[in-house]
Amino acid sequence: MSELYDSIRLTRSAATFTRALGIDAPDGADAPCDIVLDKLFAELGEGGADRVFIYNPDAIALWLFQKYTELFKDAILRTQIQLPMLSVMPSVTPVCFASMYSGVMPEIHGIMKYEKPVLKIATAFDALAAAGKRCAIVSTEGDSISKIFLERNIDYYIYPSVEECNAKALELIDSDEYDFITLYNGNYDGTMHRWAPEGKESIDALKANIAVFSEIHDAIKAKWSGHKTLLGFCPDHGCHEIDGGVGSHGLDMQEDMNIIHMFSFIK
Repeated sequence: MSELYDSIRLTRSAATFTRALGIDAPDGADAPCDIVLDKLFAELGEGGADRVFIYNPDAIALWLFQKYTELFKDAILRTQIQLPMLSVMPSVTPVCFASMYSGVMPEIHGIMKYEKPVLKIATAFDALAAAGKRCAIVSTEGDSISKIFLERNIDYYIYPSVEECNAKALELIDSDEYDFITLYNGNYDGTMHRWAPEGKESIDALKANIAVFSEIHDAIKAKWSGHKTLLGFCPDHGCHEIDGGVGSHGLDMQEDMNIIHMFSFIK
C-alpha cells in the first residue's frame, strides 16, 4: 500500500461546528462527523454545546503528529478525540478554509487556487448568525481567514501579529460575549515555507501552536465554567519539503492532504 489517504473529508467540518450548537448546517454542506458529535452529546448531554471555539493553526500535517507525537502531548492530554482528516485540492489555505467553513468542495464554493476573494456561498458563520448566534473571527491581517469571510453579520478582530491575535482571543474568552470564535495562527506555515517543515524555527512555531491551544483550553475551562464548549484544533492542510530545503504544499500527496484535528469537550 504505497499511498494512504485519510477517509474523513474536511468538508464534514462546517456541519459539525453548527450542529454542535444545535443549528442546521449551511445549505449544501457535507454531513457532520458523527464521531465528533456522538462524543460531544455523550460528554455534554443531549443539548450539546452552547459555545464553540475553533483554533486554526496553518499547515499542521498528520505526519508531523505521527513523527513528533510527544510534542503534541499537552494538546493530546486536553482532547478526547484526535481525528485524521483529509484536506481538499488544491491544498492551499484559502481553498481549504473555504471548504472547512462552507462544507462544500472547491468546485462548488468557487475558490480553486491561491486567491482570497470574499466567499459568496453560505458558510457556518452565515448559518450561525442567522440563528442569532454571535460569531467572531480573530486573524492576522492579509491572511485568508481575514479576507474570504468578510461581509457577514459577525465581528472581526484583525491584527498585525499572531501574538496580538492570541491575546485578543483570550480577552474574548474572558468577556464571554460570543457563541462561536475562530482563531487563526499562521506562524508554523510561515516558518515552514522559509526553513522547511522540520527546521528548528518551524518546530518552535509548532510548539508555540500547541502551547496556544493548551492555553485556550485552560482559559475556557476556567472562564466558561457555566458553559458547555466544543474546542477544536483544526488545521487546513499539511506540508512537505522541496528542493532547496524549504517547505511547500498544494499537491495531491499524503503529506499535504492528511491532517490532524483534535477536539475537546469542556464543561
